[in-house]
Amino acid sequence: MRVLGFMTGTSLDAVDMAVLETDGQAISAFGPAGERKLTDATREVMLEATKQALAWPRGAPEPAIFAKAARAGAEEHFAAAEEFLAANDLKWADIDLLGVHGQTVLHERPKDGRVGRTVQLGDAAWLAKATGVPVAHDFRTADVAAGGEGAPLAPIYHLARAVASGLKAPLAVLNIGGVANVTFWSGGEAIAAFDTGPGNGMIDLMVQARGAGRFDDKGRYASVGRVNEGVLAGLLGHPYFSASPPKSLDRFDFSLEPLAPLELEDAAATLVAFMAEGVRLGFEMMGQSPTELIVTGGGRHNPEIMKALAARLPMPVKTAEDHGWRGDSIEAEAFAYLAARTAAGLPISFPKTTGVPQPMTGGRIVRP
Repeated sequence: MRVLGFMTGTSLDAVDMAVLETDGQAISAFGPAGERKLTDATREVMLEATKQALAWPRGAPEPAIFAKAARAGAEEHFAAAEEFLAANDLKWADIDLLGVHGQTVLHERPKDGRVGRTVQLGDAAWLAKATGVPVAHDFRTADVAAGGEGAPLAPIYHLARAVASGLKAPLAVLNIGGVANVTFWSGGEAIAAFDTGPGNGMIDLMVQARGAGRFDDKGRYASVGRVNEGVLAGLLGHPYFSASPPKSLDRFDFSLEPLAPLELEDAAATLVAFMAEGVRLGFEMMGQSPTELIVTGGGRHNPEIMKALAARLPMPVKTAEDHGWRGDSIEAEAFAYLAARTAAGLPISFPKTTGVPQPMTGGRIVRP
């Protein structure tokens, strides 16, 4: 089955796309991959949907902007894929299935016996009709309804990618997006995973709040800043870090307020240290020391983040590209893979990745 996977991260930067040929178990071929930057109009409507989602009371009707944002997201995916397919001499008829994650505007983990909430926006029915291709989507809500965290979902793909590369356990894969999450592979099909803490999200939000751009490009602010150990200690005092995995985060779960007294550069350096220390604490909590850590996602482009990880972790820290992986496309590949597993009725979340009671399927398929 040839599947086109899509991912739009909480950074609201781009639509990432990747093609896999897979039955949801083995990967037989890696097709093309690429991205298309989000338009300002789509970014703005998603930001407003996120703002309203954060203020949305439980039990209240969903904000009206959700439908508008879902349609905007679907149209953005369609336009991106049209360009992508044409550039790679492909047509919609060449694709058997689409895997669409949608734009996350809200993620609340389960707490005190209350089930979580998670919202990913994208009009799958519109996209299926526009493309003529079935769309697998809504990968998280079944897991959440069953008492799971709803995240992370990429671990089963990290395992498949490692096997396809001929890598051996034990190893770990760290994805640094808006939130950072780690997958531990201890051998066979044994995987465990959780969100370690903030990824790029807090840095992006801090830089944006100070009118200094959309992100800290190549860590230029952090590189000349100094870590404020007092502020760092306060951030690390958050109860999330003492909670047992599996566990998940939203990029808005931590406040920027403690960083307000710091200069931009020192705030950026402190947040880099916060991200890396969260990863270190995650490894400490798991009591595992894999032979290497493979880093994927946008965070690996920040040299200060990579230096901080190397300084704090006892194992070699490698980038996805060190093993021939496409580090910017791993999550798009993952949702192509999860779409294939959904079509095959295979589980996509597991007790040690999201906390569900038993391995469970997820996702729904909308047909043209």
